[in-house]
Amino acid sequence: MSRVAIKGRCPGAHRPMPSGDGLVARLRPRSGHLSPAQASAIADLAERWGNGLIDLTGRANLQIRGLHGQDHEPLLAALLQLDLVDLDARTESERNILVAPFWNEGDDTQWLAVQLERALGERPLGLPAKFGFAVDCGEARLLAQASADIRIERGSDGGLVVRADGSSHGRSVTRRDAVAVALSLANWFLVSRGAERGRSRMAAHIASGRRLPESVAGRTAPARALPPPSPGVHASGALVGLALGQMQSATLKFLAGHASRLRVTPWRMILLEGVSEMPQHDGIVTCALDPLLRVAACTGAPACEAAYAETRALAAALAPFMPAGTHLHVSGCAKGCAHPRSATATLVATADGFDLVRHGATKDAPVRRGLTRAGILADPSAVLEGG
Repeated sequence: MSRVAIKGRCPGAHRPMPSGDGLVARLRPRSGHLSPAQASAIADLAERWGNGLIDLTGRANLQIRGLHGQDHEPLLAALLQLDLVDLDARTESERNILVAPFWNEGDDTQWLAVQLERALGERPLGLPAKFGFAVDCGEARLLAQASADIRIERGSDGGLVVRADGSSHGRSVTRRDAVAVALSLANWFLVSRGAERGRSRMAAHIASGRRLPESVAGRTAPARALPPPSPGVHASGALVGLALGQMQSATLKFLAGHASRLRVTPWRMILLEGVSEMPQHDGIVTCALDPLLRVAACTGAPACEAAYAETRALAAALAPFMPAGTHLHVSGCAKGCAHPRSATATLVATADGFDLVRHGATKDAPVRRGLTRAGILADPSAVLEGG
């Protein structure tokens, strides 16, 4: 394991997180999408009260960076007026729902996402901050690799299932009872973990040997999973990537002016609804072969106080040297915020330089320690190809 102190916490809109470039406020788009007016307003707010930088996270959230403490209250008031946040921090933190982006109006994914959001708003459960739901009801699953604790998805029999993350099978449900079963599963998690407050994710809870009760258990396997999509024109619109998951406010304004709706994704991409041609603008990735799509990097130093080193420029410099089919993660500390899963090569910044993990995540054992930035850039193949 990398010898690094894990610092910091996840930000929210009501409770922004201090960072090296100011406060960071996180927004959770309702039902996974924004209107053009909302997107443009977020860009304006980022310019007025932040530093103009906006992150798109692996949880399909937006983060406004560089806020000052005295600006938080007027920012929150503006976000409430735009219906982008909830009235209180508890409700806001539980509205943690990933929505597969290729839905059609009124289909299972879109309808269930709305119903689940409404139910969580009416009756907050007291779930842990990182606990989340995925609504992924297309013919094949798109969110299988995305972080979620309770999944409403398509089953192998073509019906709907509610499945606990970490369980191989889920309970068959109808459209009408899917949300109720998902909330029952969430309540079981809260009750069954009891005093074990440190266990905040469903998969770890299941792995500890907890047995699901018959009321929420099931025997239906999920439908086949597809890999995350690439940038390009799809039936629902144009899917564009954001280099390393960050954009300037001007980029968000540009995107808002070219779509009837913006659907956010956990792949650091935005689907521009109704757009039939790929747009061109600085800061967006439109080519499916661009190596930046296979690179993850957190904010890094000095913008993040938890980070031990700069990350984004290093990741961008290494991207052209990546062999086809490989993935790189450059993390400023062992938290692994940008990519909590395995990558072909993972560089973890520490107080003593970078640790290198092969085919693992930030918390796995490194094969090399104390690498310098200069040494990495002098021989990228030694890191990226295992030389």
